[in-house]
Amino acid sequence: MSLPLPLLLLNILFSILLLPTPTTQSLPVAPISKDKSTNLFTISVSTKTPLRPTKLYLDLGFLFPWMVCDGATYNSSSFHSITCDPTFCADLGFGGLSCDNCTDFGPPDPNCVPSNLVCGAFPENPVTVDSISDEVLVDTLSLPTTDGPTLHHLPNFTFSCALSTLLKGLPKTATGLATLSRSKLSLQNQITPALNSFALCFPSSSKATGVAIFASTGPFYASLPSSSSSSKIDLSEYFIHTPLLINPVATGDTEITYADTLHSPQYFIGLTSIQVNGHSVPVNASLLTIRQDNGFGGTKISTATPYSVLESSIHKAFTQLFVKESSSSAFNLTPVSSPVKPFSVCYRASDIAVTRVGPLVPTVELVLHAANVVWRVLGANSMVRVTNKKKGLDLWCLGFVDGGINKKTPITIGGKQLEDNVVQFDLQSNMFGVTSSLLSHSLSCSDVNAYYFPRD
Repeated sequence: MSLPLPLLLLNILFSILLLPTPTTQSLPVAPISKDKSTNLFTISVSTKTPLRPTKLYLDLGFLFPWMVCDGATYNSSSFHSITCDPTFCADLGFGGLSCDNCTDFGPPDPNCVPSNLVCGAFPENPVTVDSISDEVLVDTLSLPTTDGPTLHHLPNFTFSCALSTLLKGLPKTATGLATLSRSKLSLQNQITPALNSFALCFPSSSKATGVAIFASTGPFYASLPSSSSSSKIDLSEYFIHTPLLINPVATGDTEITYADTLHSPQYFIGLTSIQVNGHSVPVNASLLTIRQDNGFGGTKISTATPYSVLESSIHKAFTQLFVKESSSSAFNLTPVSSPVKPFSVCYRASDIAVTRVGPLVPTVELVLHAANVVWRVLGANSMVRVTNKKKGLDLWCLGFVDGGINKKTPITIGGKQLEDNVVQFDLQSNMFGVTSSLLSHSLSCSDVNAYYFPRD
């Protein structure tokens, strides 16, 4: 039966009013910096009450965040520990059950009640692989947003305490670790568990700044440096995508061995071959596949190493092909006889021309799940400048290092290869996106940062 005209018009008007209106989405964001000494990355947030600027080492693989808070030295009016309930502590996401007496941690905490057990954890430094036992705290963490002065507050940010000794090998400005792994307690999961997706742009210099963009599947923008401040470009059009893979075995990821049923919180992709100038590196194909019984094999993405790490047989074949291709008439390069550790192949800087995409050397291509899905690694991401004025040393070295044999993960894509790329971890669709070098588009991570943190 049809509705009378007045009722029909009212029904249409009501339907229109219910339609969603377009809004400008406010996204949590945070600056990313590169440490000159360690070549590792930090992320800038604010913590505690009152809020204090805090830099944390940015990690992609550890289970949970941690910060230095040695007992009485932790000064905040909003923190609290968690009284130990075995089931609740085990379910928090710290990898297993740990209930501790607060008197076990030092210096002594004046708020400690010795008769009360609290939830504990085993924070670890992924770079040095050192670990300790400490208590779990809840406190405030805040991030900037794309709304300018508005902050995104996490009043119940959950993390582990740690002693300052655990900072060894990390950037000097870091006072803890922020993890962006697959884990329940990762920063992005604590920000927006319903939209566990984020993008990162890692700067290539300590003088530049990149950005982390949370709670978004895109688009991701950069400000065009040669145009007016209102001009922007959507970097999503440069993405190539490949599935994120799950390693079913976490044993070997950390110093502490957690439950065998816990899958790895690290990020893996399906690398099928490595090419240099279009020529394939001969690789034992079995090394590129993750074994379901022990988790060995495959390719992971990590910020815990400043350069990509290759299992010895892969590294040998890769460097041999790179040297062969670099000696061709297109490049006419000869490696020096004494490369600088940890590198195996170095060239005199005076022999290599430098372009806007870095040193002019053979292109490395990481072929992902299909032949046309290729992550191109140009000279800016494959070569590392090594200088020593006292020794008269000025070299460009191939930034892929030998990881030895019998490694759980044969290929680890490290920080150097991530620089000035926008990388997206979309855990909603379980996909990884990467732009390849922004330099090929006359952009850098500073231009991405400038869109989310406009230049003055």
